[in-house]
Amino acid sequence: MKSIRLSLLKWLILPLLAINLVASGLAYWTAWRPTQAAFDQSLADAAWSLVPSISDRNGGIEAHLSKQTEQFLRMDQFDMIFFTIRHLDGSAIAGDHDFPVLEAPVRLREPSAHDDFMRGVPVRVVLMRVQLEKEQVLIGVAETLQSRNKVRNEILSVLITQQLLLAVLFVVIAWVGVGIGLFPLQRMRAQLNTRDHDNLSQVETTDLPVELQPLAQALNGLLERTSKGKQAQQDFLANVAHQLRTPLSGLKTQLAWIRQRYAGDKEAAHSASMMTSSVDRMIRQTNQLLALARAEPSQFEKQRLETVELDKVVEESVQHFVQEADKKEIDLGFELRPTLVAGDRFLLRDLVDNLIDNAIRYSPPRATVTVRSHEKDGSGVLEVEDNGPGIAAADREKVFNRFYRLDDKVAGTGLGLAIVRDIAADHDATIEVQTSEGGSGTVVSVRFPLVRGKPADTALRQSSRAPGGQGSGPAVE
Repeated sequence: MKSIRLSLLKWLILPLLAINLVASGLAYWTAWRPTQAAFDQSLADAAWSLVPSISDRNGGIEAHLSKQTEQFLRMDQFDMIFFTIRHLDGSAIAGDHDFPVLEAPVRLREPSAHDDFMRGVPVRVVLMRVQLEKEQVLIGVAETLQSRNKVRNEILSVLITQQLLLAVLFVVIAWVGVGIGLFPLQRMRAQLNTRDHDNLSQVETTDLPVELQPLAQALNGLLERTSKGKQAQQDFLANVAHQLRTPLSGLKTQLAWIRQRYAGDKEAAHSASMMTSSVDRMIRQTNQLLALARAEPSQFEKQRLETVELDKVVEESVQHFVQEADKKEIDLGFELRPTLVAGDRFLLRDLVDNLIDNAIRYSPPRATVTVRSHEKDGSGVLEVEDNGPGIAAADREKVFNRFYRLDDKVAGTGLGLAIVRDIAADHDATIEVQTSEGGSGTVVSVRFPLVRGKPADTALRQSSRAPGGQGSGPAVE
């Protein structure tokens, strides 16, 4: 994967390291050149010290060097010193006869230096052409390179250490600088990652750098188009669901008449019963779609919130679900204490209906389902508990996804808990799925921000059982 960070680091660090390398070469050249010149000047001084010892008297050139002068000339703590005095034709006058071949310098009395070998050892040679009274001579002085190499190695060691430290410093500065430069992009990414899936609000651009402004504007344009598309989808969904409810209700009425009219015809009655069951499923799916459109968090307006008695909302759902529970001989009980929350009554009714319906639908026959409302730890709590098969920990987040179903054998749309999630988000409520205290079954808890009001003195307990059980009809405690 391509990385902006790595690309920036590459284009920053590589040129810096190249500049650092060139600077190192220049620094070495700047340091070594005067050092080399100083060593060469020392050899040139030694060559000049030989001039007073040379004369061209009596028709020939002679060199008068005492042993002390020669010893002083050759004395050095680290290197060996060689010298020679020659005619311009190369014939020796004095000094080391195996001295390298000398080429006369172009300019008189101006020393020239070059590298050569003496007795198989590399040396530095300084050569000078001197005019005597009648004739010119060549003076050469050579020195081994131990002192020079030692000084050069010290220069290289210092430069290499310095340049390595600078290279590391360049890398650190570039890394930190790129990180600081990319921080606005990382902050923008973090803000987008923390958004809910349905949050299509515009990205704030006031604090963004100039370079990120076009990206933010393009992203805002995409979010705006997506929001409009989502709004159109929601409007279409709500309109279709709303328009289907009336003809479906009429169709159900007509089927009821057909069942009554042809009650004596078993085949017609059975066919009408099957069609009625299909229409009931269609009506439920239509109601679910309509509830899903109403519960969409991005469409919800907080101004719709009002003080609602949650326990009363549950009571409104009792009769319908008592009948549904009786069909499976399920003990459906209600433990309701006065609970005031800030909410939308119609959406809360949808939330309660879907939680209870889901518990009854997935519970086996003769199971127990209990609905509770109460206040706890500063929250208004709605709980729906059953002793059904339960929900595995790995599925407790997935069940709130749209169209996700735990059991395909159970009739349903897979939208019930998705609607519960959206309605809870509308009310700033939290949902928690746990295992019942008995070790089986499920407890779904929804915690709402509490609205303080005058509490009632009594609790309400209603329960229903299927005919033939230990009791029937509602009971109040």
